[in-house]
Amino acid sequence: MHTRLSEDDLAFQQEVREFLATAWVADTELQERIRNHDTMKAGMIEWQHRLNEKGWMAQHWPVEHGGTGWSVTQGFIFNSERAAVGAPEPIAFGVTMVASVILAYGSDEQKARFLPRILNSEDWWCQGYSEPGAGSDLASLKTKAELEGDEYVINGSKIWTTYAQYADWIFCLVRSDNSGRKQEGITFLLIDMSTPGITVRPIDTIDGFHHLNEVFFDNVRVPVENRIGEEGKGWTYAKSLLVHERLSIAEVADSKRALHEVRELARREINGGDCLLEDALFAKRLTDTEIELMALEYTELRALADIAEGKPPGPESSLLKLQGTEIQQAIQELRMDVVGYYSQALQGDLNTEQFGHDVADLAQKLYFRGRASSIYGGSNEVQKNITAKYVLGL
Repeated sequence: MHTRLSEDDLAFQQEVREFLATAWVADTELQERIRNHDTMKAGMIEWQHRLNEKGWMAQHWPVEHGGTGWSVTQGFIFNSERAAVGAPEPIAFGVTMVASVILAYGSDEQKARFLPRILNSEDWWCQGYSEPGAGSDLASLKTKAELEGDEYVINGSKIWTTYAQYADWIFCLVRSDNSGRKQEGITFLLIDMSTPGITVRPIDTIDGFHHLNEVFFDNVRVPVENRIGEEGKGWTYAKSLLVHERLSIAEVADSKRALHEVRELARREINGGDCLLEDALFAKRLTDTEIELMALEYTELRALADIAEGKPPGPESSLLKLQGTEIQQAIQELRMDVVGYYSQALQGDLNTEQFGHDVADLAQKLYFRGRASSIYGGSNEVQKNITAKYVLGL
């Protein structure tokens, strides 16, 4: 595997840098809108519009549907440069997750109906997978779908549904049959969130943000034409989506930026009269995390190289998700160590004039939110089982 960039790749890298400089770095107002909870959705849609106008919204889609046509190297370059300046990825639920299922298993009519609206950020999507009692054991889900004529009637609930409060559509796994193996009775449906009978209830989380929700379905009617593929084959479609989700959860490029930020914070922080970065124990932990991140980056490149050769992403995505989230949490812990005792303050006290630290509030929020990364997208314990079975052959 070659790691040096060609002249064409270097030219592309410069193009990416110039685009980001004007579309992101120079627009501090857009950055603030995305950071602000109340304006985040509008800010993200504006950012995605800019990507789409450039033709860079859908990295992994076929060109005929509006994809970039990038090589693996170009995709890697873009993500590295994007993360380096702190620009966000597009919200994954639409362009990365449900789009991958529609492209692989959807009808021509479904592709024509949904893909352009995802590309243009006209529809905001959320994911209806987990339920109370069906998280890591997702196949135990109980939300029922009963066929009545040309409609499914849905009853049940979903939980931990990220950004459901903003969503126009939800892609759902539902129980359409109880007669066989639990994996065989699951169907994949696309549901309009404005349909009567849907209720969204917020879940307050320890990081202080409202991003998670419960979603309840009470006799919700969904047209059969909104079913992806065959009835009862939803488990197969869901597994393909989870592979794409786990690849994105690794967040290698973003972790590189976060680790750089921690290093710079430690360089300016004083511990007992010396720069914290000169503390031998802290420096070792920082270096160990950096080495693990470098190894993960090369693992990601190998996985991307396989995809470029036409091989579908496989169980190796579990390795990326597993190691990627553990590295994210290690970086979050290092950031908390940098701010020291300030990290122990109650939220809301960290930004007062009497008592505060300019990065402690963010460090605390990132730490609290990051505890969930080893659970969502399939818990790390499940990823270890997948790796043992399909990668190591145990």
